[in-house]
Amino acid sequence: MMSSLTKSRAACLIGWPAAHSRSPLIHHYWLRQLGIEGGYSVEAIPPEGFAEFVQHLSAHGFVGANVTIPHKERALALTRPDERARAVGAANTLWYEGGELRSTNTDIEGFVGNLDAAARGWDAAGEALVLGAGGSSRAVVFGLLERGIRLIHLANRTVERSQALADQFGPAVRPIAWNEIDQALPHAGLLVNTTSLGMHGQPALELDVGLLPPQAIVADLVYVPLETALLKASRSRGLQVADGLGMLLHQAVRGFELWFGQRPRVTAELRALVEADLRSA
Repeated sequence: MMSSLTKSRAACLIGWPAAHSRSPLIHHYWLRQLGIEGGYSVEAIPPEGFAEFVQHLSAHGFVGANVTIPHKERALALTRPDERARAVGAANTLWYEGGELRSTNTDIEGFVGNLDAAARGWDAAGEALVLGAGGSSRAVVFGLLERGIRLIHLANRTVERSQALADQFGPAVRPIAWNEIDQALPHAGLLVNTTSLGMHGQPALELDVGLLPPQAIVADLVYVPLETALLKASRSRGLQVADGLGMLLHQAVRGFELWFGQRPRVTAELRALVEADLRSA
């Protein structure tokens, strides 16, 4: 039976451009599965119109929104962010609480939730190696520290960016130069690629997974292609892996719950639906 809490509610994705997003496919699937009368649309809003749109989000008919490139940092300034959004420096999910527009960053729980589903016990790893120092890396580092990883080697081509994250998150984050990756790999119980390397149309990620310990887990945030060269090489070696599509699905869960009042599940059927859409693109 449909509850009054969720009846006729609508959320949206705000981006520029935004047509490529798979978020509508994910949220409409959950709306159908849970029998909720609601909607989720894509709103292509240019930077000069973003502030007005967000400040009048409810007047536009929405109870909340996802925010994507290039608006994530601006969304932080226009809302009351939680600790996660402040730590990452960007917001990707907006909702109303007591009439106030709040924001969070669900990339953290998307990353952690995907690892929990794909490689249970991953947080027993003592050390992790994270590649990249952008916004996604901030979310990953926050999630790893929250789950008790004691040392994170952070590799970026510009060491100053890695150092900035270390300054923010403390001594558990150790910046290393890109040419020091081979020295860090044998100690890494978890390897995470947060860069665009290996993405369709981008340069390859040149890395020897043979240097990882045999119990290592490998996560790649890239989901186009569905199986990156990094994940393929890791699977060939018998390592557990977590792919970028899984993170995409898991990061959508909390927003849906905030907007529509029910917590959805990431299922094999949903994954197959999004996989088919990606392959047909």
